[in-house]
Formats: sequence, structure tokens, C-alpha cells
Amino acid sequence: MKVDAVSQTRYSLNMKKATIPPIRIESAFRQEIEQSLCDGETMAALVENAVRTEVTRRRDQSEFVRRGLAAIARSEADGDWIPAETVIAKLEAKVAAARARKRQHRQ
Repeated sequence: MKVDAVSQTRYSLNMKKATIPPIRIESAFRQEIEQSLCDGETMAALVENAVRTEVTRRRDQSEFVRRGLAAIARSEADGDWIPAETVIAKLEAKVAAARARKRQHRQ
């Protein structure tokens, strides 16, 4: 009896405190998910991993955008930015020069 109480306490301490809401999916998709599980992996573990990965991706994306906007604001404030039209014109000139070199090589 004491072993059962210890096991139950240990199980309760390790349980997660919240759940992800259930979602409805087509049975064909559920079968596809089940077929993609690794040995010993549960669907719950796969879903948790997928949600964690997506949350991390979104957090990283938001941070990337935040840093980019801050860099733009700093460049504009410092006056050391280059207009997009200037950058594009330089790139187009480089592409044109590379194409011209390629045409000369063919001849």
C-alpha cells in the first residue's frame, strides 16, 4: 500500500499542469500521423513537440523582425542608410556585367 502511495505521488509531481486543447482532424490525417510516429513515441508527444517547435519558430521570427525594425530605425536616425533603389540598381548592374562576361566567354 505504501509503495502505491509513493508511486502515485511521484506520478503526480511529474504530471504537466496544463493541456493543449483537442482539435478535430480527418481520420485519414490521424492515420497519417500515427504512421509517422517513431518507435515508442506517442501522439501526445508528437503534438507537444510540434507545438513547442512552432512556438519557438514564431518567437524567433518575432525577435528577428523586432531587431530588423530597430536596425532600420537606427540607420535612419544616424543617416547612414542606403535607399533600396540604389541597392537594387547596383545589384542589377552587377548582374548585367556578369551576363556580359558570360556572353564574351561563349564567343
